[in-house]
Amino acid sequence: MASPRVVIYTSGACMYCWRALRLLETRRIAFEQRDLTGDAEGREKLADQVGRTSVPQIFIDGRAIGGFDDLRALDASGQLAKLLAAAPAS
Repeated sequence: MASPRVVIYTSGACMYCWRALRLLETRRIAFEQRDLTGDAEGREKLADQVGRTSVPQIFIDGRAIGGFDDLRALDASGQLAKLLAAAPAS
């Protein structure tokens, strides 16, 4: 079974982006990183999707789960593993 598709939007000097990437790597969760450094159009598209331009923004199979604090809370509660297990594989 393929892993769920995880996409994380980041920017270069973002400490929370680095922390989110590290958490995903530590948990051995495959992800696609989309760097929005200097990409005003990309930030605008992100705002259209989630109502904000702040990064990181993390999606699992197209479902927005939020930023680093949200990711960390999901991980700490065990819900991240359940969400990844329940997500349809891409």
